[in-house]
Amino acid sequence: MDAAIARVIETSSLILGPDVAAFEEEFAAFCEAEHAIGVGSGTAAIQLVLEALGIGAGDEVIVPANTFIASVLPVAHLGARPVLVDCDPVTALIDVDAVVRAVTPKTRAVIPVHLYGQPADMSALLELGEQHGFDVIEDACQAHGARYRGKRVGSLGRAGCFSFYPSKNLGALGDGGSIVTNDSDLADHLAKLRDLGQGRKYEHVVPGHNERLDTLQAAVLRVKLPHLDRWNEARRAHAAEYAERLADTNVAVPEVAEDREHVWHLYVIRSFERDRLREVLDAEGIQTGLHYPVPVHLQAAFASLGHGQGSFPVAEAWSREGLSLPMFAELESAEIDAVARALGMGQ
Repeated sequence: MDAAIARVIETSSLILGPDVAAFEEEFAAFCEAEHAIGVGSGTAAIQLVLEALGIGAGDEVIVPANTFIASVLPVAHLGARPVLVDCDPVTALIDVDAVVRAVTPKTRAVIPVHLYGQPADMSALLELGEQHGFDVIEDACQAHGARYRGKRVGSLGRAGCFSFYPSKNLGALGDGGSIVTNDSDLADHLAKLRDLGQGRKYEHVVPGHNERLDTLQAAVLRVKLPHLDRWNEARRAHAAEYAERLADTNVAVPEVAEDREHVWHLYVIRSFERDRLREVLDAEGIQTGLHYPVPVHLQAAFASLGHGQGSFPVAEAWSREGLSLPMFAELESAEIDAVARALGMGQ
């Protein structure tokens, strides 16, 4: 990474330099898609896709209540209405039956979130979109390299949105994101939108945004990308070891749905005694995370949607019971054992 950063600095190609185009080509190939467009963040990726598809005031976009708020904010910023739905009690992924019930003539898109690194049920959602004439936009910000029925996520819907936030499976040294798509016209429009609407320098053909992926970040991502499959395989091995070690405890371990290849961005267990177990782990020097302690519909930012406590009970249950255990490629068996022993003591 040091050498890649030094090369960018030496050439002063700091904005849309050669490493951006090279990374876009490499990341598109990795995702088994035709195009990748580097942007400033995963949030920007979602907003630019929605804008490029002409979604705005009067439109509805279906999104899960159990997700990070960045999945929903772009919908609101464009003046469209976020239509929240509940999640599956086993996987925490978007509930397809709830999506069916939420579709109206105003529905322009659904944004399934491949939460924690596991793909949503894309076949069912794509079929529904074809029936009702709306687009499926994948929020793959936690799922770099995951597969659904053998195909990489991001390449399945109209477009896939990725984040390269430093803690992601493929993380930059700051903010960054990408959009992948097989739609050439959409890719061309997105490339203009992210760069101030420019077709060529000083020729602005659409009102665009300043949402370019920094060349320095692209250079770093190019170094890391060839290692991603190996890192994801290590995460899968760690998840299997966690499941084995935690089998005799009272916590519920995560499950992988059929035909999915999980990349375990997060390893989220569930317990009615979540907060107490977190204190036990903390006392042993083991850090944990909460993803996400306040569902989207209970955030003050979305009070105008009119939802309250009990509106999405499954998402609320996950917010009360979910606990993210240490998960990273370099995790060691001894560390997993330490987590399991601490959880056993906490029973």
